[in-house]
Amino acid sequence: MSPAKIEGDKKRGYIVPIGGAEDKEGNADILRKFLEVSGGKGARIAIIPTASMLPDTGARYEKLFKKLGAGHAHALPYASRDDAANKEWLEILENADGIFITGGNQLRLTTILGGTNVAKTIRRSNARGVTVGGTSAGAAILSEHMIAYGKEGNTPHAGEVTLVPGFGLTNRIMIDQHFRQRDRLGRLLTALAYNPFAVGVGLDEDTAAFIDHHKHLTVVGAGALTILDASELTHSSIAEIKEGKPVTMTNVRLHIIADGGSFNLESRKAHAKKA
Repeated sequence: MSPAKIEGDKKRGYIVPIGGAEDKEGNADILRKFLEVSGGKGARIAIIPTASMLPDTGARYEKLFKKLGAGHAHALPYASRDDAANKEWLEILENADGIFITGGNQLRLTTILGGTNVAKTIRRSNARGVTVGGTSAGAAILSEHMIAYGKEGNTPHAGEVTLVPGFGLTNRIMIDQHFRQRDRLGRLLTALAYNPFAVGVGLDEDTAAFIDHHKHLTVVGAGALTILDASELTHSSIAEIKEGKPVTMTNVRLHIIADGGSFNLESRKAHAKKA
């Protein structure tokens, strides 16, 4: 699923993947920044809690965004593909300044919303300037290629990652969340072995990547981003080895970027936080 085309003089809105477990009770820096790039005080935020099985997830984020100054915060509890045709909810989504997708099970997002007018509206909205972000499962779904599941560990292994189509807001990155906490370096490397074009973005918990229309990524949060760049990959054994065997990958670049640091998805250059 490719990003929607930008029309006229519009600029693509921010894309904001969050690694999960973002601070909600303290300074809430990530959610506060999300609201800021969505228009700031008075912004209209649409919340999609579909990935979560907890009945109060949508209401909780409504309260959080209203507390931070949102003018409107509406949860749209899509629970079936029939719900995706709800015209009233679709109107709220179309008029939102920011769209936030909660955590849970990312396969609920693909099976309930994949290919629907909701997914199409999210892509079109981002192409005309609306901020779209998500936490945990809501982060994974943002890119064209989504990691559905895979084994933990530091070493990439053939056949131990399953990729499915995401919402397709960007085809430049592949996202993995709860990165350091759940030891997911190996599965993100495996995903990149399949598709070296993309940049691997491993998000620690309480850490986000704010990606602007210049394809410039800035880190916000308490943890760090692990950036894996396979654009100069010289060898991958993924096509030659049996399932379950370790994958050889040579000349993969790795960056660890903390709060305030940045990465340019076009030039593939990383920058530390300026003093």
